[in-house]
Amino acid sequence: MPTYLALGVMSGSSLDGLDLALCALRLNRGGWSYRIERARTVPFPQGMRSRLMSAMSGSAFDLALLDADLGDFIGRACKRFLQGERLHLIASHGHTIFHQPRLGFSTQIGSGARIAAITGCTTVCDFRSADIAHGGQGAPLVPIGEKLLFPEHKAFLNIGGICNISLHSGSDLVGFDACIGNQALDHLAAEVGLPFDRDGRIARSGLLHLGMLKRLNDLPFHRRKAPKSLGREWFDSEMRPVIDDRQVDVRDRMRTAVEHIAQQVSRSSRPARSSVLVTGGGARNAFLLERLRALAKVPIEVPKQEVVDFKEALVFALLGVLRLRGETNALASVTGARRDTVGGAVHLP
Repeated sequence: MPTYLALGVMSGSSLDGLDLALCALRLNRGGWSYRIERARTVPFPQGMRSRLMSAMSGSAFDLALLDADLGDFIGRACKRFLQGERLHLIASHGHTIFHQPRLGFSTQIGSGARIAAITGCTTVCDFRSADIAHGGQGAPLVPIGEKLLFPEHKAFLNIGGICNISLHSGSDLVGFDACIGNQALDHLAAEVGLPFDRDGRIARSGLLHLGMLKRLNDLPFHRRKAPKSLGREWFDSEMRPVIDDRQVDVRDRMRTAVEHIAQQVSRSSRPARSSVLVTGGGARNAFLLERLRALAKVPIEVPKQEVVDFKEALVFALLGVLRLRGETNALASVTGARRDTVGGAVHLP
């Protein structure tokens, strides 16, 4: 039974840092099993973080340069992390700049060729383009990994910059983005000079603004049926103008954003017939979890910390292995594509 040693690399839209998870993935007769050998989050230098934040409004030249520079940064971070350890592959999600499946593209930067050249490891990247070429959303991709690695669970919620949900029922699997998550909360925390709202303390101290809550819940995206997905450009154009109302105290806006997230997630998870496994940075937000537990119709379960923090990096390690094996790593039932696909560009060292 083959065992693959793969390094999963994830940079999410909340820009918390670069998640690295060295994973042993074993194909058994009953399916896949995993072990996270070690993992860490590498913070982005302030200059790199600022460039990633402003990339959407920069020039084509700036974006091309950032693609190369981020590839170098990821490659060096992986090389330091691995310390010469030999492995089968690096699977790098890259950092999403544009996500426009309706226009036929989703752009993740962080040159896979440069990662492979620096590390000397086969590198898989660009996981979303194949699905989008077949008419899909290119997102979410994590549900197939959840199905293969966590078969004992049937409902999943990841609270990162975006909240995405997947629901498993027999052979059916549905996954979609429910709403914006930490993109909004971190944006509001920045108003008071903080990178994030630790434990939801700011939100807990605020008052619910019913008018703002209604405007957030009434945004057209929330009435769309799956498959559907979100990108930072949607947050900037649709949600940010609502929560940037400076006539409302920032604590109240934070409280209202938390309530909006909890309401949208609880509504989206209603079909779940078992507990929902919650991961991502938002699983550390005690107040948000309280509101989710108050509104959800099913139990909210938080796994051990390494799974909370590194589940997406773990899943992308598996997606990279599936790509090298020539096996499906994006499900049409989730993304709305015309067919399942084997996605990812492979760069040899």
